[in-house]
Amino acid sequence: MAFSPLEPEDDNGEITAVLPLKTYALDLSGTIDGRDAILQLVDKAVRTARYRFPIYDWDYGCELEDIIGQDVSVALLESEIPRVIREALIYDDRIDSVGGFDIRREADALYVSFFVTVDGENIPVEISI
Repeated sequence: MAFSPLEPEDDNGEITAVLPLKTYALDLSGTIDGRDAILQLVDKAVRTARYRFPIYDWDYGCELEDIIGQDVSVALLESEIPRVIREALIYDDRIDSVGGFDIRREADALYVSFFVTVDGENIPVEISI
């Protein structure tokens, strides 16, 4: 017997996942699914500091805050930013890969562009830090 409507049983009595799952939009406009849900997940996971908030487990969040603003070389930023973003996102079962990073500095802003691959589709993402 399934314990949740989100975990239905198959014919063998095993629990199977139902994808995609709807989630609430952070702007409280209702529920979202598919590409919009992935983009919201990416934005929220990258902007949430890892290990800082006890409501999240230690797999959730990103360690960008630890390296941004530090006196480090551009080469180190260009290697660490993709690593910490990839680690923040790859735990989600819907995301197959994260790559194609492009990092730009303009004045005091840092822009990171990359692709998140979900079911063979590359979804472009740009985040300003």
